[in-house]
Amino acid sequence: MILAISFLEAPIKFRAPGITVPLGVGIGRLVFRALNACEAVLALGVAIALAVGPHRPVTVVLFVLAALDLLACVTLRRVMDRRVIGESATHAISEEMPKHNLHVAYIGVEVVKVGLLIALGVTALS
Repeated sequence: MILAISFLEAPIKFRAPGITVPLGVGIGRLVFRALNACEAVLALGVAIALAVGPHRPVTVVLFVLAALDLLACVTLRRVMDRRVIGESATHAISEEMPKHNLHVAYIGVEVVKVGLLIALGVTALS
């Protein structure tokens, strides 16, 4: 899900005919909110499975992954949401809306999450 949404859907949607920056940003906010909700549910399922199963060493990777996800969801995404809401309240989001370092940080977190998910899978299988 992370690969499909973060690295495919997010950049490609702005290339679709008729998609403006404000529309793309609005769609992105909804999509990432849904992704974060799915991640939370799946993390809870994995945590329960690890609690009752024999895979104790992977709990460290799971907790790091959950903490990183919480960081991204609670801090970065909310700050980015407030920035967009503030931008649209003061004046319309323009096609030239400046890029912000928060997006680079969020992409970095997503890359690390993918690496941790791979580590989680490898650790769980060994």
